[in-house]
Amino acid sequence: MSETTEAPQSDTRRRPDLTAWTCPAPLRDQRRVVMGHGGGGALSAELVQHVFAPAFGGEVLAQLGDSAALSLGGVRLAFSTDSFVVRPLFFPGGSIGDLAVNGTVNDLAMSGARAAYLSCGFILEEGVEISVVARVAEALGSAARSAGVEVATGDTKVVEAGHGDGIFINTAGIGLIPAGVDLRPQRVVPGDVVIVSGAIGVHGVAIMSVREGLEFGVEIESDCAALGGLVDAMLAVTPDLHVLRDPTRGGLAAALNEIAAASGTGVVIQERSVPVPPPVANACAILGLDPMYVANEGKLVAFVPREHAEAVLDAMRAHPRGAGSRVIGEAVEAHPGMVVARTGLGGTRVVDLPIGEQLPRIC
Repeated sequence: MSETTEAPQSDTRRRPDLTAWTCPAPLRDQRRVVMGHGGGGALSAELVQHVFAPAFGGEVLAQLGDSAALSLGGVRLAFSTDSFVVRPLFFPGGSIGDLAVNGTVNDLAMSGARAAYLSCGFILEEGVEISVVARVAEALGSAARSAGVEVATGDTKVVEAGHGDGIFINTAGIGLIPAGVDLRPQRVVPGDVVIVSGAIGVHGVAIMSVREGLEFGVEIESDCAALGGLVDAMLAVTPDLHVLRDPTRGGLAAALNEIAAASGTGVVIQERSVPVPPPVANACAILGLDPMYVANEGKLVAFVPREHAEAVLDAMRAHPRGAGSRVIGEAVEAHPGMVVARTGLGGTRVVDLPIGEQLPRIC
């Protein structure tokens, strides 16, 4: 029986050029910036830890919270900045203008502060229509007024066509932290009750449905909203909340992992208690996404001392932004720094910090 031998192909044809690949969750040994570095997961944390933190230094930066808690002239301030590169600029339930306000206002609220003033920087791509810029500016101004915050200063830059994506926005905000409020993950202790303020995954799925032209039988609208009023209602019950986070990039999973790591406690959640609306669950099943890792823009997660949990939950449910609040778990002594989910079948699974991001450019 004769045997034929096929001529070997060149290495160029047989082996793909892996260096040209990009994805939201790439390999960990990247020498160049990849999309995952902006995803709020492990790659983002490594970039901050190994590049930015050593370069900038300082005790305040070392807090690495949603906003920095500062003492200036005897007054406690929260100070935060954020940049918004969402694509598309307009989506069901909001726009990049709404995000630019609500994202920064919510970062301040997670320190217990009510935002007072914002700065606003627009980076415009040459060729974007002035009418589009006006729509975004109007949305931003309306969101600021709704949140009770004033845009006090700003800046505008233009980059050449092809060097941007229409409009990018940076906002920074300051607000006062009330006396007696001390919200930080280091205060979390075993026994704390974990509460989420409503359905998760809505914002990320809303963005993806528009971006990819997908239809799920019902329109999914972003939950983009300012949470200052909800936080005020919670603090009115007790200022002794331990930590608040808004689970944006990396979703609920990233927020829980960051708190577990910083506090040195374990976290156990009941998977069936996590509120995932059916349209989001169905969309994630079709897209191969985990709702735990999908971004939110109008939800918070709270770690509350057990003795205050019931009263805080009642106050949250009485507020329009917290009507869907649920207890989803607790902080525990076991497996410090790790988040574990108890499944509906009685098993457990580890909820890891995401490497990068399932859905890039969602905020």
